[in-house]
Amino acid sequence: MSITAERKQEVIKDHATKSDDTGSPEVQVAILTERIANLTNHLKAHAQDFHSRRGLLVMVGRRRRLLDYLKRKDKSRYESIVKRLGLRR
Repeated sequence: MSITAERKQEVIKDHATKSDDTGSPEVQVAILTERIANLTNHLKAHAQDFHSRRGLLVMVGRRRRLLDYLKRKDKSRYESIVKRLGLRR
């Protein structure tokens, strides 16, 4: 359900705004999106796993808050990350 260290480094490298960037909202949203996708696939196979479902909802809420923050601070960065990740909003 979690992402591997190698995959996480790839996601960080793809979405980093500068070198050694691991904490920008873009990177955090990209990592959360990857984890959400993995957990969604897990829940398709294990529909009764309610503890993981709650974890998924927590992650979705955290991603939503980060996106709201980014939208408030810099609309162009928000629009670019939403477009790159293929999110609806």
